[in-house]
Amino acid sequence: MFTGVIETVGEVVVFNRKHDVVQLGVTQDTIAQKANIGDSIAINGVCLTVVRRESATLYFDVSSQTLKDTTFDSLRASVRVNMEPAMRTDDRFGGHFVTGHIDGVGLIRSKEQKGGGFVISIEAPDDIMRYIIKKGSIAVDGISLTVADVYTSEQSRSGGGFKVVIIPHTSKITTLDLKKPGDRVNIEADVIGKYVERFVLNYMGVKGDDSRAASNTAVTRSSLLTKLKEEGFITT
Repeated sequence: MFTGVIETVGEVVVFNRKHDVVQLGVTQDTIAQKANIGDSIAINGVCLTVVRRESATLYFDVSSQTLKDTTFDSLRASVRVNMEPAMRTDDRFGGHFVTGHIDGVGLIRSKEQKGGGFVISIEAPDDIMRYIIKKGSIAVDGISLTVADVYTSEQSRSGGGFKVVIIPHTSKITTLDLKKPGDRVNIEADVIGKYVERFVLNYMGVKGDDSRAASNTAVTRSSLLTKLKEEGFITT
């Protein structure tokens, strides 16, 4: 478990493909000194396990599935990445609950200067957007951010997405200062919404893989309203 409060930025020094696994090496002296074999560390929001440590470089094994589901397929030597060690139970909790399990990849559509920071617009797939709400929490490349606005595909020339405001401090200590329109980013929606959806669908009798398709249908919404009326939660 992580908080989305980035501790530091590291640099990729090794990215070697070996069959279905990539060996990823990231150099960052401060985190490497504290890390042990088996520790979980988020790299651009992706939870990875330390498998080896050599001086200031930590090594991780990245599966083919992770490469498919994240932006890791574009990592190369010299690329800078956000790093956060797993949270400790006795630490201050400054961001929001971040699991390190990426939901999908977003595309930066625009990046506008605002004061010393930026307003970034990110297009995201529909199956992620359904969990994103205005003023809610979102993790972008592992960074805990507040959603400033949400827009639909009808309101834009492309797909639906959301906007985040990046303050100067966040821009300075993360990789967002380097990002530009056209770049891809890892996205993890707030886990609370996923549990709420699952509980509601279970309550309605929707099971297994059918939940994703069912949650977007008018039938499901109608069934939910009927169920809530039957149980006395709503009267109209």
